[in-house]
Amino acid sequence: MEGHTTELKPSLGLWDSTMVVAGSMIGSGIFIVSADIMRHVGSAGWLLAVWLITGFMTVIAAVSYGELSAMFPKAGGQYVYLKEAFNPLTGFLYGWSFFAVIQTATIAAVGVAFARFTSYFIPAFSEKNILINLNPSLDYKISAAQLISISVIVLLTYINTRGIKEGKTIQTIFTTTKLLALFGLIVFGFMLVKNSFWNENWQHAFTPMQDLGNKDAAGLLQPSGWKNIGMLALLGAIAASMTGSVFSSDAWNNVTFIAGEIKNPKRNVGLSLFLGTMLVSVIYIAANLMYLNTLPLHKVAFPEEERLAVAAANVIFGSAGQAIIAVLIMISTFGCINGLVLAGARVYYTMALDGLFFKKAGTLNKNAVPQWSLWAQCVIAAVLCLSGSYGQLLDMISFVAVGFYVLTIAGIFVLRKKSPDVERPYKAFGYPALPFIYILMGSAFCILLIFYKPVYALLGLVITLIGIPIYYIAVSNKKKMDTDKTVI
Repeated sequence: MEGHTTELKPSLGLWDSTMVVAGSMIGSGIFIVSADIMRHVGSAGWLLAVWLITGFMTVIAAVSYGELSAMFPKAGGQYVYLKEAFNPLTGFLYGWSFFAVIQTATIAAVGVAFARFTSYFIPAFSEKNILINLNPSLDYKISAAQLISISVIVLLTYINTRGIKEGKTIQTIFTTTKLLALFGLIVFGFMLVKNSFWNENWQHAFTPMQDLGNKDAAGLLQPSGWKNIGMLALLGAIAASMTGSVFSSDAWNNVTFIAGEIKNPKRNVGLSLFLGTMLVSVIYIAANLMYLNTLPLHKVAFPEEERLAVAAANVIFGSAGQAIIAVLIMISTFGCINGLVLAGARVYYTMALDGLFFKKAGTLNKNAVPQWSLWAQCVIAAVLCLSGSYGQLLDMISFVAVGFYVLTIAGIFVLRKKSPDVERPYKAFGYPALPFIYILMGSAFCILLIFYKPVYALLGLVITLIGIPIYYIAVSNKKKMDTDKTVI
């Protein structure tokens, strides 16, 4: 098409890439999910253990991906790694799941979180403000918050169609701002609190409380539930609670999708993965230590309206606390959505070039970005916003995403045997021990989720498997098109 470029333009440096990693990871989760984790595990020690395990797994996965990113420094990231290590079907199933639930549902969930906290300043944007009641018998309603979340997704999609530099600018500004703000919240959480609960919360660090303040909400690690089952209950509680921490730490791999637009990708993609995941993991652990310093365990587990960070900020800053956290979460989620929107479309673009996605997804506009892919992603995310089921989708995201992380890291072992002579400017740190540990931990997480959250885990698996017939239809169509071209 005249005036349209055919190649992605490398314009992101190491700092920009690191901001994509950190900005895509930090959304709303760290401000909320520790409450649910505490209800599962029941003690300060196990709360911190869940975040340490998640951080350890995330950093191991990131440094392992460094080898793959250096071998295949082009757009598409994980889709390309799986295709090269295994086969095109495996790569397609990831791309399909990514489009159907992983990326789009994450964008929807973070968008709704943005709207929820915007309603603190503009009550009309609240989820309680029902604008449309389509089917009273089924109790399906559309709220102002859902429409605001869609509006933000549309806005950021439009901005990203203007070029990679526009998306980069937003990402750098908002990610830097939220990192500084989070750091400030953590520091003030230790400096300004008059009544610290630190000693009280750590008296029985690994002994779950019998009662966290709600007699009907005993966690899986409550003494009555785990003493007779022992280690199985412990592992189950950790796996079930980790859906929140995994979701909060996910999307770090988004930078691999835009490798074709990163300067010196063989070096900068792997380095940004390590720097970004390490930075965010440290901040997440520090934030949980701050929660344990400012609040007693029962208030960590049952904050008002599930807003844990708001409860902590009210203790730190008084009446201004809720407004401060609302602004911080708005900044955080806005930047997170931008990173997800920017990176996700590059996967569909690469799939289209392989003939496995809509043909138009493989075209670039005059600004050298995959405009059609961006808008297709926007439409699916908007539909998921309207579904009202984003909370349940998060459990599916965790199961499917970690499952594909395990497969991708297993691909390192496969490629070491399959393609030993391919240049590897960077090799996976701690190979083979650390990648193998991740495979074991990630597999255990997925297996335990099937037992403890079977509905959502299996539904995520079904959505992935639906991609199999779609793949063969796409391959058949591609062969037909290739045959027609040959005949002509």
